[in-house]
Amino acid sequence: MTRQIVLDTETTGLNPRLGNRVIEIGCVELVNRKLTGNNFHRYINPERDSEEGALAVHGLTTEFLSDKPTFANVADEFLEFVRGAELVIHNAPFDMGFLNAEFEKLGLGKLDIYVDGVVDTLVQAKELHPGKRNSLDALCDRYEISNSHRKLHGALLDAELLADVFLAMSRGQNSFSIEVEPEAQVVVVDTIELDEQDRHVAILFADEHEQRAHADLILDIGKASQGNCAWQLDSALDSTQT
Repeated sequence: MTRQIVLDTETTGLNPRLGNRVIEIGCVELVNRKLTGNNFHRYINPERDSEEGALAVHGLTTEFLSDKPTFANVADEFLEFVRGAELVIHNAPFDMGFLNAEFEKLGLGKLDIYVDGVVDTLVQAKELHPGKRNSLDALCDRYEISNSHRKLHGALLDAELLADVFLAMSRGQNSFSIEVEPEAQVVVVDTIELDEQDRHVAILFADEHEQRAHADLILDIGKASQGNCAWQLDSALDSTQT
């Protein structure tokens, strides 16, 4: 059984080293790449105000969070939910940085030691779509996943959307690793003798205009992939020197 937890957080600001805290955790469970409906969602009292920019993103006010439990009160429950699972997070260093900081405050070490690794969907998206926007909203548009109800960021809603995006990005494979296909069976067929008149086949070469159009296309692909185009040809490079 493969158990994965798609996770998102909301925070009071951008940097836990500056005293910012986690204020919301949303988790969606996948078992063998299927949504189970067994989710985890908690609002958390950070015991401080959110920075103005962060508040504009999530809309969770100090007043709303004032009667919610602190992280210390939900840590054991959260840890029990994610323990032993692989985490799936968009821009994982951000969320893991905050969660690790919260766990270390409680003397529990880092969250990393309790889970079976972390998949960063932002890294995977950049590899699949180089040179394109790979925010959660952009990926929802790309994979035709409706996010029209997403007016503000919310940890559980974003985790649910990310689960759909993750499954769409990795559809047809259990991981992002590339497996080698088994060697194809070679089938020997009878040869066919051609008449002399069939042996003369006309070969049409690309003219100068077509060659330059092809070279320009390869250059565009190269730029979009930030110089990692596998089809970059000498002819395309030559066109930049004329």
